[in-house]
This record gives sequence, C-alpha cells and structure tokens, in this order.
Amino acid sequence: MTHRSENTAGTATPSELVAEKALPRVAVVIPSYRVRSALLGVIDRIPSLVEQIHVVDDACPEGSGRHVQTHCTDPRVSVHFNAKNLGVGGATIEGYRAAMASGADIVIKMDGDGQMDAKALPQLIGPIVRGQADYTKGNRFYDLTQIGRMPWLRILGNAVLSFMTKLSSGYWDLFDPTNGYTAIHTRVLAGLPLEKLSRRYFFETDMLFRLNIIRAVVADVPMEARYGTETSNLRISRVLLDFGFKHVRNCCKRLFYNYFLRDMSLASVELLFGAVFLGLGFAMGLWFWVESARTGITASAGSVTLVALQIIVGLQLILGFLAYDIASVPRRVLHQLLPWQAPESGRESR
Repeated sequence: MTHRSENTAGTATPSELVAEKALPRVAVVIPSYRVRSALLGVIDRIPSLVEQIHVVDDACPEGSGRHVQTHCTDPRVSVHFNAKNLGVGGATIEGYRAAMASGADIVIKMDGDGQMDAKALPQLIGPIVRGQADYTKGNRFYDLTQIGRMPWLRILGNAVLSFMTKLSSGYWDLFDPTNGYTAIHTRVLAGLPLEKLSRRYFFETDMLFRLNIIRAVVADVPMEARYGTETSNLRISRVLLDFGFKHVRNCCKRLFYNYFLRDMSLASVELLFGAVFLGLGFAMGLWFWVESARTGITASAGSVTLVALQIIVGLQLILGFLAYDIASVPRRVLHQLLPWQAPESGRESR
C-alpha cells in the first residue's frame, strides 16, 4: 500500500482523499454478458487510481471476453471466462475472488453496459478510504430532479423492493437496493460466505443480508441516474414474486441469527411475545367469526374485546421491536478491526 502526504485542509473531496491519503489497491470487477458494444468504452473511462480491472465473460454469446483480449491494450485488464453462465452474481463472485487473489484492498463492481458513471468512482470508495464504511452502493434517488428521468414503473418497483430489503437486511437507512454500482473492502469480503450468495439478480440484496449478519457498515452514495440505449434484462414484474420469497426467507434468518442465536435482548422478548399475541388474536378472531357464521349467533362483546386486546398488545410489542431494530443498524466499521490476510495465489486468466 502506497502512502501519500495527508491533506491538512480538512475539506478534502473524495477524489483528493484517494489521491493524497494512504492509497489502497483498488480493483474493478465487470461481469460481462451481452454488453460487447459498450464494454471497451467502460474500460477506457475507468480512472487511473484503479490498479486492476477484472472482466468476467459469463459465457457471453457475443464473445465479449475475446473481444476485450483482442482490442483492449490497457495493462490493468485481466479477462476471466466462465465455462457456463452463472448470472450477474456468479460472474461478480468470480471477479471478487480474482481481485482478492491479486491483493486488492477495495473491489468495485461495475456493469459493462455503460450506465454507471466512472467519474463517480472516487465518491463511491471515499467512505471506505476514510474508514466510515465497509461497503458502499450507489443510490439514484437522492436528487429528486433525477427521479423524473426514470420510468414510473421502475420507481414504484424500486420503492417496493427497497422496503422489502430494509426488512430482510436490517439496513433501514438504505434505498435503491437493485443498484449494482458497489464497492467493498476485501477484509470484509473475505469474511462473507461467497458460495452461499445468490447468483442472479438477487445478488446485491443478498449481499446486504450477509453483510448485516457480520455487522458490516454499509453506506449509500448519491449517484446520477443514467440510461442509455441498452435494455435491462431485469423485469420487476417477473422477479417480484421470487424476490418476495427470498426476502421473507432472509428476514426470518436475520431475526433468528441476530435476536435469538447470537444475542438475546428486550427486543427478542418483544418480537417473540408480539408474534404470539398477534397470532392468538387473529386465530381467535377467525374462530369466533367462523362460529358466528355457522350458528348465526353474534359473538359476545367480551369475545370481541379479548381478540382486540391481544391484537393491540401484539402490535405494540412488534412496533417496539421495530424501533429497536431500526436503531441497531451497524455503526462500527468492521474492516478496521479485522486482521490483514495475505492474498491467495493468483488465479490465471483463461
């Protein structure tokens, strides 16, 4: 790691911090599938602060990897080939492993379609360089004037997915979960079970869930919304049901891991008894309704009060738990606490 003189003005921009502070080794991973026409332009715009560029040809039918090998002269570029299509997540993981084996400190994931502005790269890694975050991601919803450029269906889908992500990941202060412009410190990356991460479009969201389990600090970075002529393969209407199931699964895992397996607190009691009271209240209410419909006799005021009381108590306990959960977003940067590990032997490009 190269050491530079530190800016003493105290008002350095992320670009100045990257240029003047202890400069980490930065790598970029570009999963490549049907982006041959834009890929060389994406590589050309990557700034010089990046030492490594790992292009992962995810069994691309356009032969994007060979195209880069033939036409790209940038010495930073290494091309890796997947024998079969693994999806955006699987290709990114292959790139992550190659970057870690090459000794990178920070790994950035960029798409190859040209919709991610390379000029924003210093801002993206700034919180990690300053020791404020372990993982950063772009957020296209900070600037309200930029939102007007997005299709309304995309805005609605992102809003729904963002709320579901807050529940399943525990990062209540994040938005725009499908944004794939991300950066991560390799000390944290090495602690993630990469083999368990979702391989396709749920990859970025699954990353947030895994990061919360190890209590990593995640930060949103404002990004400009850019849309070119490329057509996204992600269709909100097709993945909403699949994403919904995976969000419920991850939410249950996170609550069990964080509040019952690894730690027990007042919030654990609120969650447990809140769920019990709500379940009993709804079950008794359904029973009284069925009996009333069967016999034609209206349920007594005492029965209705008992049901309502259990539901109200259950809701209050769940709200108390949610308040605790929202306040417990990880705040202590993890990568500064983890020991440095020597990189594994590098994997040869194929």
